[in-house]
Amino acid sequence: MTSENSSPGTMTTTGVEAIIGFLDGVGIAYELIEHPKVMSAGAEARVAHVPAEQVAKTVVLHDGSAYAIVAVAACDRLDLHKLRELLGATQQLRLANETEIGRDFPTLEVGAVPPFGPMVPAAEVIDSALTEQVRILCPAGDHRHSVLVDPRDVVRITGAATADISED
Repeated sequence: MTSENSSPGTMTTTGVEAIIGFLDGVGIAYELIEHPKVMSAGAEARVAHVPAEQVAKTVVLHDGSAYAIVAVAACDRLDLHKLRELLGATQQLRLANETEIGRDFPTLEVGAVPPFGPMVPAAEVIDSALTEQVRILCPAGDHRHSVLVDPRDVVRITGAATADISED
């Protein structure tokens, strides 16, 4: 795959290529799933025929100076209060907006940021409900591709903490 925006004679790596290359490079087993274009983790679960409990919804947060990446199951909502307490973060920690994500992660489609890869900060927290799954489906950089991976591998390669960060 090459970017549609490449000029003649140049090769630009797409987000999906970069994610797959990253997983290959760190020796993580994965299954690349191609599916119809979807715009939410819930829709991704439906088209990939994977229970929503096994689909990682990546949430990109911003605190004014840096990004934080966390993942919760598609059927859950992030509890920002729990996350702030866990990270010792201030009230400045907030959901990043689409403009920020598009500007700072240009090789990824907004809404398809994975919790790992060479172009995003490593996930800081993975919700403990996801780590109880055998495999989880993660976005792979665009709205037409996902990767099935072992959540323990995600925790290992990111160094993420595991905690209950979903709303009760």
